[in-house]
Amino acid sequence: MGRTALYRDPVPFRPARAEVQLEPDALTMRMPDGQWLRFSLDGCTPVASDGFMVARTDVRTERRFVRMLALEQLHARIVLVTPPDQGAVAPNVVRVPEAPPEAAILDTADFDALCDWVLGGGRLACAIVDLARLAAIASPQFAAVIGEVCAQRALELVWAARGPLRGGSDLESALQPLSQAARHSQRAAEALMAALAHASGITRRRRRG
Repeated sequence: MGRTALYRDPVPFRPARAEVQLEPDALTMRMPDGQWLRFSLDGCTPVASDGFMVARTDVRTERRFVRMLALEQLHARIVLVTPPDQGAVAPNVVRVPEAPPEAAILDTADFDALCDWVLGGGRLACAIVDLARLAAIASPQFAAVIGEVCAQRALELVWAARGPLRGGSDLESALQPLSQAARHSQRAAEALMAALAHASGITRRRRRG
């Protein structure tokens, strides 16, 4: 007579994430314990690497692979990591640096947007799809600026394809990455509103001219 297996995988752990708000020259984070941290990006040195983080659950302790982003100033340093619960188990024989226990855990999309921003030198000279990801973690003021940059980029694409005075459908297509991000992010929605308003103003001025 067969026996019913009583063993099952434990419920996956999900460590709390930090919330980030990006400004052109600073990063503000709300940690899971409610504490707010502000870190100046002006003159900081970003260092990206692979690493591991020790994950402790009620069942076991294990090492999980993460991606790490260290932001270093003269007298300050913070470390941000991707979610360890989404990383593979890291064998003890693998030699990668360990993330500090106080490292801020960010959702992967937020981590990628921030990492690309700081490693790229904090410039907005990127595609609309990248600007849309950035808008999702931006402060309200910075989201508006990103929206205006998206509008300018989108109009340039439309004008290059069909001329400066065509209808709005092409603009909507060019702004599609921002529109998609706006469905899930209030900041991206604010950037989209700024983009549409900015594009409308530019178009009116060109028609009058």
